[in-house]
Amino acid sequence: MAIQLIPKKRDEICDALRAEVISGEWESDKPVRENTLTKRFGVSRGPIRDALLQLTREGALVYRKNKGVRVGSPPDKEERDLLCRMRRELEVYCIKKAILHWNQDDDRKITLLLVDLKTACDNLDLPKVAEADLALHRHWVSRASKEMEAVWLSISVRMRMAYTRLSEYQEIYQEHESIVEAILRRDLPTTESRLEKNII
Repeated sequence: MAIQLIPKKRDEICDALRAEVISGEWESDKPVRENTLTKRFGVSRGPIRDALLQLTREGALVYRKNKGVRVGSPPDKEERDLLCRMRRELEVYCIKKAILHWNQDDDRKITLLLVDLKTACDNLDLPKVAEADLALHRHWVSRASKEMEAVWLSISVRMRMAYTRLSEYQEIYQEHESIVEAILRRDLPTTESRLEKNII
């Protein structure tokens, strides 16, 4: 039983820290202390180290010699524009693949994720907005390909570190609601169009 709990806890820690970095709660180059995180999450060093390693792979955190793990710097405009184009093409490709074997369970899942996003937006909870936004997009990417999911996640996390729209709560919710509505209708052209407008 304990073997199953560790990955789950690690993933929860990853999701929480990732959302905080993306939302700007953590300053660039801020040191990340294992001791602080073990106390905060009530776990041993193992899940914390696993989570930090994953976030380092994604580019949210960086390891600096003699300085340890620190919060990464956001991409400059040129890099962010490139990441945006890559993510847009990747998500459109993934939704085309995912829709081929989409089912009612997927409908229920994205509907629940949309509710999470609305709750976060209503509460003006920036880290939760970042987390819910990412989770919604991640679902249709993961349904297309687990390999693509890993690529998409690293692109998305880097891109979001320079994201300025997370606090536009109502607009963000409405954009995602329109994407979900198109998916529920299995309207692929509209889904693609709305995705492309959302990923900026």
